[in-house]
Amino acid sequence: MEKAVRFEKPSEVRTAVGKEVCVTDWVTVDQQRIDKFAEATGDFQWIHVDVERAKTSPYGGTIAHGFLTLSLIGGFYEPYLQHAFPFCDMGVNYGLNKIRFTSPVRSGSRLRGRFVLAKVDEVDGGLQLTCNITVEIEGQDRPALVAESIVRRYLAKGARAER
Repeated sequence: MEKAVRFEKPSEVRTAVGKEVCVTDWVTVDQQRIDKFAEATGDFQWIHVDVERAKTSPYGGTIAHGFLTLSLIGGFYEPYLQHAFPFCDMGVNYGLNKIRFTSPVRSGSRLRGRFVLAKVDEVDGGLQLTCNITVEIEGQDRPALVAESIVRRYLAKGARAER
């Protein structure tokens, strides 16, 4: 991770609201990844998987599925959440709001996630974190995706949520 804020106890998390807490490493979205996603989801739209036909498209080649880009958020989150919340031992995705696919991701592009902690709520057994996420495309000003993501992290046995 390029940047990762770490919290030593639950009471510290609120101090980071409004701040950038994580910038992930770059991940390459190549044609093999796009094809595997198509296979997993059954979405074989030609702009994603037909390399020859896609050369004639406005993008000049294949592009990743928007939902492939969205699904990368889980992989961006996991190493950060493991690092940032040592007092938690489990987490779940709770939902997403305000998702926008703002720029196509051409095959071969590198992406990374940038997380700003927007809100922290206590939930039974843990914390609910709302983050504003930007998925950046290396070398481009316009991001691939912006979303509001909600995850829950559950306290390890014996940890207490300190106010």
